[in-house]
Amino acid sequence: MKPEVVFGLENAAWPAVLVSASGSVFLTNASAKNIFGAALTGAAANLAAVWAAENGGSAADFLARWEQTSVAGSVLKFRTASGLATPFLTSVCQFNSDGKKWLVLQLLPTDSGSTMPVPPENLAAVPGDAALKQKLDCVLQLARTVSLDFNNALTGVLAHTSLLLTKAEPEHPWRRSLLEVEKSAQRAAEIAAELAQFSRQEKETRRAPAGNLNAVVARCVEFFQNAHGARFNWKLTPERSLFAARFDEAKVQQAVTKILENAVDSFGVSGTGQITVQTRNVELTEATQDRNVRLAAGTYACVEISDSGSGIDAESLPRIFEPFFTTKRPPHRGLGLALVYGIITNHGGGVAISSQPGAGTSARVYLPADKSLMREVISADKELRGSGTVLVVDDESLVLTMAETILSDFGYKVLTANNGQKALNVLSQPGTKVDLIITDLVMPGMGGRELMERIQQLNPGLPVMPTSGYVMPEDKKNAVGYLQKPFTTTELLLKVKAALRAAKPID
Repeated sequence: MKPEVVFGLENAAWPAVLVSASGSVFLTNASAKNIFGAALTGAAANLAAVWAAENGGSAADFLARWEQTSVAGSVLKFRTASGLATPFLTSVCQFNSDGKKWLVLQLLPTDSGSTMPVPPENLAAVPGDAALKQKLDCVLQLARTVSLDFNNALTGVLAHTSLLLTKAEPEHPWRRSLLEVEKSAQRAAEIAAELAQFSRQEKETRRAPAGNLNAVVARCVEFFQNAHGARFNWKLTPERSLFAARFDEAKVQQAVTKILENAVDSFGVSGTGQITVQTRNVELTEATQDRNVRLAAGTYACVEISDSGSGIDAESLPRIFEPFFTTKRPPHRGLGLALVYGIITNHGGGVAISSQPGAGTSARVYLPADKSLMREVISADKELRGSGTVLVVDDESLVLTMAETILSDFGYKVLTANNGQKALNVLSQPGTKVDLIITDLVMPGMGGRELMERIQQLNPGLPVMPTSGYVMPEDKKNAVGYLQKPFTTTELLLKVKAALRAAKPID
């Protein structure tokens, strides 16, 4: 049975081929058809048709052993339509459908003998790194559509649940169940976002707001304490005068959660022990090496998570940040620490891991910080209320309903539109005054980016807050903040209030 997939690599500048474990070709992109001609088309097409004898062994042998022998990043030769045996850096990733294994091969041009266009960022310049990056890109492309839709659905679940929690008394009989729904939805959101995070390999270009790292860490620890009861001895030691770091709160929370998951998993199914979490200030007068990471001189806010679990063997320790490398049993995918590494390095920080078998593991997350101290922020109901007219633009009706319900309940007048053109129609109505627009970036018809450009032309003073569960916004003159899906009621209300406060008065 063939898998039901969204290939996602149709327009890649390099050949991409979806095959079965035996080499039968299911899908090829346009580049593969141009390079290899009819050899990979037709019902009986097989990778063996383009496999060069110089590789040694057969295509079937390669597909059977690629994972065990780490040949996924090897330079192999394939016969093009011209008959020449041409070298390609071969990247492979696997997924399962209905119990059957399928493989996606991406054939990247090397700088010897290939006349194909080189993919962006000169991926073939460092073969090992390029192979790892392509494995990530492959999984992301296949998961992109599902991740987008899933995040939209979870946005409604999280927001409505958190709204009910703000209204439920502490002793309300449904409050406990609502908390469990919220936790489950947050966990599902993390899973949906796990692969989507890998789509962005570049550094953060926008200046993130100063975040409360202590609050993020405390939330994560509380979640695991509630989930695992008295199984572990938890020790949380926050730095009371922690330096202020600028970071994307949702992403850093995801990184801390992944490290805590690893700490819990290190004890096995029923083991118990000590997990220590602490935050502290770090000031370096010169560049310093901490295990695997080199830190530039400067000021950092540090989170250290230590456990007394099984530890990591010396052979595996250098590979822990590699995507798809794991010492755990399925369903673990080996993406956890790769995700952590990507999030923290994109913030200009670093992640150091030290461990010994049987003696536990310590993970230290460093985020660049200022010496100014972070003030604790309390989001009381009165601090969340506001006024003004907000136009919410999203093609998902459940997101529109959720946003209208929450914002209206906290004092705002809300207008809605399900695409960019309808939003412009709302703005053009006589007597309509809008103080803020919240727009999804990915919509059919006129999307969020085009809408922002049109608004910049028509009304440069009108602030726009982009939101998405996948696509990151580009810097725009009239953009105020960014709302990551899925979001809670508090996150939405704080972002809206901050955006209105920061926006310049409209003439």
